[in-house]
Amino acid sequence: MINQLTPTLILGIIAVYFLLLITVSYYTGRRAGNAEFFLAGRKSPWYLVAIGMIGASLSGVTFISIPGVVGDGGANQSFSYMQMVFGYLVGYLVIAQVLLPLYYRLNLTSIYTFLGQRLGYHAYKTGAAYFMLSRTIGAAFRLYLVAIVLQQFVLGPFGIPFAATVAVTIVLIWIYTFKGGINTIVYTDTLQTVCMISAVILTIIAIGNALETDLAGLVAMVRSSDYSQMFFFQGGWNDPNNFFKQFISGALIAIVMTGLDQDMMQKNLSCRNIGEAQKNVYTFSVILVFANLLFLTLGALLYIYAASIGLEAPEKTDQLFPTIALRHLSPAVGVFFVLGLIAAAYSSADSALTALTTSFCVDFLGFEQSEATEQEKRRTRTIVHISISLLLLLIIVAFNALNNDAVISQLFLAAGYTYGPILGLFAFGMLTRRQVHSIWVIPICIAAPILSYIINANSASWLFGFEFGFLIIALNGLLTFAGLWAISRPGQEGRL
Repeated sequence: MINQLTPTLILGIIAVYFLLLITVSYYTGRRAGNAEFFLAGRKSPWYLVAIGMIGASLSGVTFISIPGVVGDGGANQSFSYMQMVFGYLVGYLVIAQVLLPLYYRLNLTSIYTFLGQRLGYHAYKTGAAYFMLSRTIGAAFRLYLVAIVLQQFVLGPFGIPFAATVAVTIVLIWIYTFKGGINTIVYTDTLQTVCMISAVILTIIAIGNALETDLAGLVAMVRSSDYSQMFFFQGGWNDPNNFFKQFISGALIAIVMTGLDQDMMQKNLSCRNIGEAQKNVYTFSVILVFANLLFLTLGALLYIYAASIGLEAPEKTDQLFPTIALRHLSPAVGVFFVLGLIAAAYSSADSALTALTTSFCVDFLGFEQSEATEQEKRRTRTIVHISISLLLLLIIVAFNALNNDAVISQLFLAAGYTYGPILGLFAFGMLTRRQVHSIWVIPICIAAPILSYIINANSASWLFGFEFGFLIIALNGLLTFAGLWAISRPGQEGRL
């Protein structure tokens, strides 16, 4: 089927897609100033924010990985990933009831400003720096995966080099975000979420047609398959799919990677008031459950369909969805797969680029204390936006030069260790009244992820087969919290 999807056809469809995004950005960004770029003037419709956050949460990595792991037999096998998703709900409850009221009460643009007010200069800069490091590597990794697909199926056949392909992907993001920022992304992410979910639904329908069954028949197939188990209680703590391990990890991941992440929270802070921001989080939580259930259902059906046509599952399970969508189903499915993958990656990358620009301008250039004019700030903001775009370009080209998927994946995982110190800093600032010796914050926040990495690498031999998995965030945050306690003293200042 892929022969019918010529590079020219795919390129034309992608061009129309981005023309639509640019059109949206024109109308949402034409009168945008710094207030609109950073927080959309706090006028974003909460329901659009809720829909758009789905796309930002489900990146291009998730788009192809979640369906693939369903039949892999290891961590997150079958529907066990839903255990983590249910844990997300607890985390989002904490975000809605604890973190959002704090952020709105302090009227924050960058959430890391709280660390400066509560724990001092070094804690503030450390939290913001860890966010920028993690998001830069994460955004580059996700765009790298999209660039590979574009290079292989679209631009490569025209003789365009990989570096130029990457430049095109980043320039496209820059074009539709440089004026409107969050004011634009609220709308474009909603569009991209719809594209991504549509790609999954269309693929499920196409598989149903190929298997000559209706929706009820597909549900029956999944329920009677080997892939339908959702809850795992029998394996104990050594089992990576253990319910309690997954559930607790999900709650922590939601709190840290959404509630303590400038990228995700910037959209929430663009709502008109705390009430609408909370409605957004609750709505987003419910939609996210059904979206993940949809992805897992697709994963089971991909394995069922592959078995029905005698197709052996690829060694790398991430390749299962692309292989079937592009080579074994109709051209329409292939087109929507490419659009869905691009939408998934861009909906997380565009907001990351805007959040990185916001964090650097507010946290490191001191925009909120600056006496510069609005025009001067806009000029500086544009320079920062371009600079971060160029940095992403250089990192992605470096990833390609490494030509080692294992090393690149490890870099991506290592970036996740930076969330532990952020968790520890916020927890210490919110749960204690103690004052830290500011100069020692940086060594503590560097040591905690290093120790966490060493412990995680040796946990199987040191802890009788136990492996932390996503619980490493809890260990990392706990080590940071303990270190901060050790360098602190009782304080009179109350909690913020």
